[in-house]
Amino acid sequence: MKHSTQLIVALDVDNLKEVEHLVNLLYPATKIFKIGSQLFTGFGREVVRAVSKKGAQIFLDLKFHDIPNTVRQTVSMGTLMASIVTSEVTAGLGTKITDATSLAVFMMTVHIKGGREMLKEAVRGASEKAAELRIKRPFIVGVTRLTSDKQEDNTEQEVLEAAKLAKDAGLDGVVCSVHEASSVRKECGNDFLIVTPGIRPKGYPSDDQSRVATAKEAVVAGVDFIVVGRPIIQAKDPLRVAKDLVNDISNH
Repeated sequence: MKHSTQLIVALDVDNLKEVEHLVNLLYPATKIFKIGSQLFTGFGREVVRAVSKKGAQIFLDLKFHDIPNTVRQTVSMGTLMASIVTSEVTAGLGTKITDATSLAVFMMTVHIKGGREMLKEAVRGASEKAAELRIKRPFIVGVTRLTSDKQEDNTEQEVLEAAKLAKDAGLDGVVCSVHEASSVRKECGNDFLIVTPGIRPKGYPSDDQSRVATAKEAVVAGVDFIVVGRPIIQAKDPLRVAKDLVNDISNH
């Protein structure tokens, strides 16, 4: 199966005004935005509404890692929030709620180091709440190793073991660098989602990232989603950079 790689823009900013500016500027060239711990800690559901009110989807990257019961309940609440915000947005756009085909929060992260039981409970929490609400369950993907971690001799093996654990526990995919993506795809199959941060245009500084790659390299590796933050949001012309990346992945 040929994978269609999609761009996610990471909204790594610290205020709602800038969030709204970036979403208004980049949507619909970019249809998916990442909300991480910085924004969510500051603004919670308010920032989810701010991003989704134009119809954009959200990758909620909070890396849940706690005892299994707590993670189950937390992911359940994330699923509920996705449904509530979707209802508000579709109503605001003059659309019937029953016409909503996608969730505002369509994907969330958990940390694989939480262990098999925690991962299974995360999927259970999302599945049960989605069934209760009669909506599609958000994707749950597991964080393997951060792309800021330096490449070591055992990095690829460690990521592969984490990916196999994630799949066995019922997760939809993993977050890993492009450097491990091909091996994860081979090991876990075509229906397993791969999300890769650390994407940098050629010649762009790596900043605090260690295992970086270009968008084209991600496509070749079979990645489903690339996550790009600073190269876009700190650019003089964010829309041009985003469109260039979309062209890179669609023309390869």
